[in-house]
Amino acid sequence: MDAPHLQGLYAVTPDTLDDAWLAERVEQALRGGACAVQYRSKHADAQLRRRQAQRLLHACRVHGALFFVNDDVDLAFELGAGGVHLGREDMPVAAARARLGRDALVGASCYDDLARAERAAQAGADYLAFGSFFPSAVKPGAVRAPLELLRQARRRWRLPLVAIGGIDRDNAARVIEAGADALAVITALFGVPDTFSAACAFSRLFQQPTMPAL
Repeated sequence: MDAPHLQGLYAVTPDTLDDAWLAERVEQALRGGACAVQYRSKHADAQLRRRQAQRLLHACRVHGALFFVNDDVDLAFELGAGGVHLGREDMPVAAARARLGRDALVGASCYDDLARAERAAQAGADYLAFGSFFPSAVKPGAVRAPLELLRQARRRWRLPLVAIGGIDRDNAARVIEAGADALAVITALFGVPDTFSAACAFSRLFQQPTMPAL
């Protein structure tokens, strides 16, 4: 079977206790063309996470966008979310698939590690995420990955490739040209005054012809 379609702006939410602000900004991102939203909250309690995630899941369904929960497989299962994104310290890909079922999408952080990506692909991951490609305000100490890594990954797997880490409107085109199918963006989307305009700008990059990654 072909990999699920994941191409375009992949909005990743920042930590916030303000439900209304978060919902409004995600709505702007979706109206601006985001194809997917990942609910990422590292500091909220379980009740707040459930409430915020449920509200964002509804918005994604209205707009026909994919919705992922970061880390929390149980929350994704409880809400009937479209999928989950897993990092190094999270539940293994195969276990998440067993918990969520065949229809859920499971993404895996692979950092700068092609061997890890191979293991994730073999375990049934639906997409592979690489980065940080540029300095990141969210994770200043994150392992840096070269753009060449995307070119290598593009040659090895048919799975969608998601790029993350310091991606903004100035460097996004380079990441797409290197082989990224989707751009995971936090600060350049939610840390600016106009999320809608930022989302439109990122989304337009996927409507322009680019040279294939070599």
